Amino acid sequence: MFPKNWLILILVTFLVTSLSHCHSTPLSSSSLSPSTLLGAGEPSASPTPPPDPDRNKYFHEPGGDDLLHHYDARFFQRIVTDEERKDTLRHLIRAYFLTFEYLGLETWIAHGTLLAWYWNGKILPWDWDLDTQVTDQGLRLLAKHYNQTYYDYEEGDGHPKRRYYLDVNPWAWQRDRGDGANIIDARFISVDNGLFVDITGLSEVYPDTDPGVIMCKNDHRYRLRDIFPLRHTYFEGVKAKVPYSYVPILTEEYTDSALVRTEFQGHRWDVPSREWLKIPDDQEVVEEEGATRPGVSAKNDGAYA
Repeated sequence: MFPKNWLILILVTFLVTSLSHCHSTPLSSSSLSPSTLLGAGEPSASPTPPPDPDRNKYFHEPGGDDLLHHYDARFFQRIVTDEERKDTLRHLIRAYFLTFEYLGLETWIAHGTLLAWYWNGKILPWDWDLDTQVTDQGLRLLAKHYNQTYYDYEEGDGHPKRRYYLDVNPWAWQRDRGDGANIIDARFISVDNGLFVDITGLSEVYPDTDPGVIMCKNDHRYRLRDIFPLRHTYFEGVKAKVPYSYVPILTEEYTDSALVRTEFQGHRWDVPSREWLKIPDDQEVVEEEGATRPGVSAKNDGAYA
């Protein structure tokens, strides 16, 4: 038998060795839950704050009201007059389509800009920004070859050149909504005042459960056959494209009344000129829900293909 002092020595050695092995193993937060790190059942001294989508937001505007959220903060200087806004938007969309034609990239009109085209092929006089769409493949080409590039546009008649900035959101690779902070995939921006074209990509996000359905990150969904083949047309005097089934798309987004209502936003549709004219202050505005749209065929509505 071992002497008692040997037994005590062996027992002490075993305990010291075991303790040293326990403390030499690093604790990793990835292998432990928060409750384990804090102590089971113990409340956290600093609660986790709610998610802040703006922290991840790439495109920023100088403000969130009806006027300021239509400018890109990097190029904003002041709120423009109504005349400057209309002039800027008209040349902005012209430069956009001319640029994409030059680059050989396919794009088309969407949302409120598509509604404007439906009425007379011109920007709605109360609009503050413009909307277009591209395929996810087109979005990848933009990001790879043309991100953060400048383009000059000349309207002629001795007017100075206008400059535009094409910028692709680094979050464009994320094709679902995420935290909602980066639903705009790219912008074509007026360097002069910050007004812009919003560009969103359409992707088949759920091919297994929703085959043939493409969507943007703001949850606008379309069937491929409603978008393609695109129709060739004109918008603000330049070649442009619109979705093939534009009427169902517009009624889905804006209801039937948007296609027939002849008074809106303080403007009235004028049949002879085919223009939206501002209603004088001394005239009563009559809201029409069932009026028919005069002088326009919804079958082709300005499209030539």
